[in-house]
Amino acid sequence: MAGPASAASGAGYAHTCAIKSGALSCWGGNYSGQLGDGTTTGRTAPARVGTATTWATVDAGTSYTCATQTTGTLWCWGANSRGQLGDGTTTSRNVPTQVGTATTWATVSAGDAHTCATRTDGTLWCWGFNRLGQIGTDPSDVYYATAPRQVGTATSWANVSTGFGHSCATRTDHTLWCWGDNGDGQLGLGNRLASTTPAQVGTATTWANVTAGYAFNCATRTDGTLWCWGDNGYGQLGTGTTYQTAPVQVGTGTDWARADAGFNTVCANQTGGSLWCWGNNMAGAVGNGTTTNQSVPVRVGTATTWTSDHVTGYHTCAARTDASLWCWGNNANGQLGDGTTTQRLAPAQVTL
Repeated sequence: MAGPASAASGAGYAHTCAIKSGALSCWGGNYSGQLGDGTTTGRTAPARVGTATTWATVDAGTSYTCATQTTGTLWCWGANSRGQLGDGTTTSRNVPTQVGTATTWATVSAGDAHTCATRTDGTLWCWGFNRLGQIGTDPSDVYYATAPRQVGTATSWANVSTGFGHSCATRTDHTLWCWGDNGDGQLGLGNRLASTTPAQVGTATTWANVTAGYAFNCATRTDGTLWCWGDNGYGQLGTGTTYQTAPVQVGTGTDWARADAGFNTVCANQTGGSLWCWGNNMAGAVGNGTTTNQSVPVRVGTATTWTSDHVTGYHTCAARTDASLWCWGNNANGQLGDGTTTQRLAPAQVTL
């Protein structure tokens, strides 16, 4: 749901996708065709998506998937009832379907039923469901869009992340902007008033990357600090406090590299190679061997080889420096990719 600041994997509600050496594989639930293999049959182990070896980035939404190729093209597949695939229709697709004809797409973030993406020229585009203004325009103007619509006129967008009913993005000047639903303070504006266009979060010019969860966000700064805000019903802010309407620092560490927010769980790696998770742990997504929710960061094992390529939902998958992929948490649909539907409370390796 968060969207990739890392490139190689994505975790949806019940499916996972990963890129290795340019080849894309998906597995897990496939009821809407989100695995992209031409069927609606679920997979408990990785299944190759086509034959292309030019995939660059991928992100998994709730029940759909979007990915870019090294050619700069953008492709989406899966559920499409609100136009979230961006192909001009509301028809679900079980194979990758190109979004327009542009060859300048850089990154993409798939949310619940809306999608946002950046282009190499620094422009930002969103489409799909807009009931709460999450694609950056007034719902009375567009309730849902079936094709990309540019968000404003700025040409300095760096990365974007989509939540359930809101979106956040950083610019190249390291400012942070959010828009859409704000019922839990997830826009970080110090209030709970919605905004249908990007609104700046504070005045800081040190934001590095942002990740949007269901109704909250976390973001790193250039000084290595980590900040979260919004809903905190499962401890997903990592602060041990209640919900916050403005960014609050997570601990005192200054070595956070990247965070990824799932539905109500967060995982973040540190520059030393350790991985930490917190929040909703009812299905074991935190990876600490329990199903107890965690309100502060908990370290995942003792490994010091975790990379910034990690994704979180009700399950978590993360890559190590040796290019191995490990998953844990909910596995009811085979989304852990280990050939079973057995829930895992600690990392288990996936064979790609």
